[in-house]
Amino acid sequence: MLTPEALREAAGLLARAELGRVPVAPLAERCPGIDVEDAYRIQLLNIDARIAAGARVVGHKVGLSSPVMQRMMGVHEPDYGHLLDDMALDPSTPVDLSRYCAPRVEVEVGFVLGDDLPGADCTVADVLAATERVVPALELIDSRIADWRIGIADTIADNASSAGFATGDGVDPRELDLTAIDAVLHRDGLPVADGRSDAVLGDPAVAVAWLARTVARFDVPLKKGHLVLPGSCTRAVDVVAGSTYTAEFRGLGSVSLSFQ
Repeated sequence: MLTPEALREAAGLLARAELGRVPVAPLAERCPGIDVEDAYRIQLLNIDARIAAGARVVGHKVGLSSPVMQRMMGVHEPDYGHLLDDMALDPSTPVDLSRYCAPRVEVEVGFVLGDDLPGADCTVADVLAATERVVPALELIDSRIADWRIGIADTIADNASSAGFATGDGVDPRELDLTAIDAVLHRDGLPVADGRSDAVLGDPAVAVAWLARTVARFDVPLKKGHLVLPGSCTRAVDVVAGSTYTAEFRGLGSVSLSFQ
């Protein structure tokens, strides 16, 4: 376990990297012995600082939701990060890439909660009952770690590599099979990635229930009105300036982001 001073130093390092868009070396090189619990504490230090500066939590994201990514990171469960109101991206306005280090886009089935979720005992049935609508979503991920040379502690400390998000209108979750939503990501009209919603732990609602149980350990609730991004249906795709990325979901709709 890192000392409080080391935690604050690592949090400051990541915050400055994000502000200046100058990525840093992996945390393990600076903080030998850093573990997952340390990484969540670092994440929360920076989230608390942003909230103190005026930002507001509007949801959470789940990362490492596929078995392949978990094996790559040497972990047996996903991770999570916070979504803040200043991370919301307007699909009608091009995104300025100079705000980011090395951004990528991911395709997600987002859950908008109509009621608070229970914590430690949350089930998939609870998730479905509490979900007001599911929405087409694009998550913009970024790494404040140089060249995406991330380990599990790096991505957790770095707010699960989250940087922004955009959503479409969506539908009632009872109107479609959440385990069988085909998704295609297009760049400037050409397909660049595809997948299906069951790539997310077999059912994206499982990821939302996992999240509710996990954040309950830190006394963090998933509240009415929150957006939950449960994990990507497709591989992440590097962002190219001047391009438009559109995620299309069978039965769910689409959402686009342009970059400049």
